[in-house]
Amino acid sequence: MRHTMTNFITGLGEAWSLAKPYFGSEERWAAFVLLGAVIGLNLLLVGLNVVLTYWNNDFFNAIQVYDQKTVVDLLYYPLLTIKGARYPMPGFAELVVVYILIAVYAFYLNQMLQIKWRQWLTTHYVENWLSERAYYNISLSQSRSAIIDNPDQRISEDLRDFTANSLSLGMDFITNVVTLFSFVFVLYEISGSVKLFGFTIPGYMVWVAILYSAAGTLFTQLIGRKLVPLAFNQQRLEADFRYSLVRVRENPEAIALYRGEADERATLGERFQAVRDNFWAIMRRTKLLNFFTIGFTQIANIFPLVVILPRYFAKAIGLGGLSQIPMVFGQVQGALSWFVTSYPNLVTWRATVSRLYGFREAVAAARIAAAAGPQVGAPGAMLTLNGLTLTLPDGRCLLDHASLTLRPGEPVLLTGASGAGKSTLFRAIAGIWPFGQGSITPPKGSLLFLPQKPYFPLGSLKRTVTYPGAEQDVTDDTVRAALADVGLERLAPRLGETENWSLILSGGEQQRLAIARAIIAQPDWLFLDEAISALDAAAVEKIQAVLREKLSGTTIVAISHHGGIIPGQRHLALAGRGLAEVDA
Repeated sequence: MRHTMTNFITGLGEAWSLAKPYFGSEERWAAFVLLGAVIGLNLLLVGLNVVLTYWNNDFFNAIQVYDQKTVVDLLYYPLLTIKGARYPMPGFAELVVVYILIAVYAFYLNQMLQIKWRQWLTTHYVENWLSERAYYNISLSQSRSAIIDNPDQRISEDLRDFTANSLSLGMDFITNVVTLFSFVFVLYEISGSVKLFGFTIPGYMVWVAILYSAAGTLFTQLIGRKLVPLAFNQQRLEADFRYSLVRVRENPEAIALYRGEADERATLGERFQAVRDNFWAIMRRTKLLNFFTIGFTQIANIFPLVVILPRYFAKAIGLGGLSQIPMVFGQVQGALSWFVTSYPNLVTWRATVSRLYGFREAVAAARIAAAAGPQVGAPGAMLTLNGLTLTLPDGRCLLDHASLTLRPGEPVLLTGASGAGKSTLFRAIAGIWPFGQGSITPPKGSLLFLPQKPYFPLGSLKRTVTYPGAEQDVTDDTVRAALADVGLERLAPRLGETENWSLILSGGEQQRLAIARAIIAQPDWLFLDEAISALDAAAVEKIQAVLREKLSGTTIVAISHHGGIIPGQRHLALAGRGLAEVDA
């Protein structure tokens, strides 16, 4: 039990650290106004519930004495003075109208705060995830503690659940605290006293409610504490299963060509089996918890009547009091038993907080790690490597204290065995590789890197061709001309179409489209990492000719197994953890 309470207390600290930035942001005043309005409306509902218990007392007392006029008046009159009552009593119709209006707007404003909060969090989480290549460094980590599964789910679903559940549970907790203090005095006043073992216990129904709720809270913790890690694991396993389905959706052709359906079916089956097994564990534990909580709730409906009936039969209270006490007892006992009734939601909320907190910490660590590795200085007249050492995440060295100078206008061909580190060298020059040491002075001007497998953003074909530039900055005629240059003129009429182009286009067509991007961008330096490896010999010759013609002012540095791309290029080979010149 101590571990469970410590877990939830830790969760409160983590949740506050996640919520604090928003309520201290530029939107804080609007956030506090909405939060205050939601809290205020919920407190008004508590007040109306108190009034309704007294209305219930007056109503049933009138029924007991066959006072038809008072019964009718209590149903419809806007304000009525009841004989013997301290205050005028509003009619039930008016109470219901006011209650509905307050309840509707309390929920509406809660949703408004929820979506504003979620929007702010989503914007900042995406910014932090993408800035300083945190998303990239996380993917490279070899530390199990730094690996963050399914960041997409944490940003989309966990942020949604965190805001919704935090507001729901928070409002529910505040309402129950106010309910407790509002009704406990009412219960103390109307329950009277009882003698037990020679002692007179005033307001004894209050003590009965406290003992009943304390017992329920204790047993709920003992039964349900194992649900917290199970809920956390369920979210992870569900996300893993969904990710596997997405992989099949994104790679249908490759799977079909490999006849990999059986393997994919087995993988999906294994991942869903993990989902199923963990869910069964949750079901078994929840079944035990439900046996107790449902029974606890049902007994609470009749328990106060059983306790108060002796006073009714002794004629110490009337029918109105008999009907009022269970209502008031239920409010007090319900407030005291908030932990019992909210336990399943608290478990889910705790798992969500843990996932978001871990994600935020991993992103912060990844952003710090971005400053590690080779130091990239201010741009200079040439591309210079000085004492450059590159390692893999596991520590294996690829390049050891290499130095190199590349001048503008000097084309370069880089070769080497597979796995020697050619692509890693390009990543270091791009300033994204965090493992190694030494310094890199990038050249002045614009740089464009084309990997072997092009990336296709969501959007129209025109956006795909102009990426990473803005499509509105490039005319349609320019895009059509670039497509024609690389042999994709058949796509020119489809510039406005939005498709999954990575599935529609073949590997060779994708690489041609990437070359069209370079033609449009006109970079000062172009780095090609096997960027034409999927093309046949004739297509390679055509692309080489297009590069020489359309990018005559661009310095091209290429990793290629197709030989020369630009006449007179400098040939470097990466082997034995060093860079060496190769004679023409």
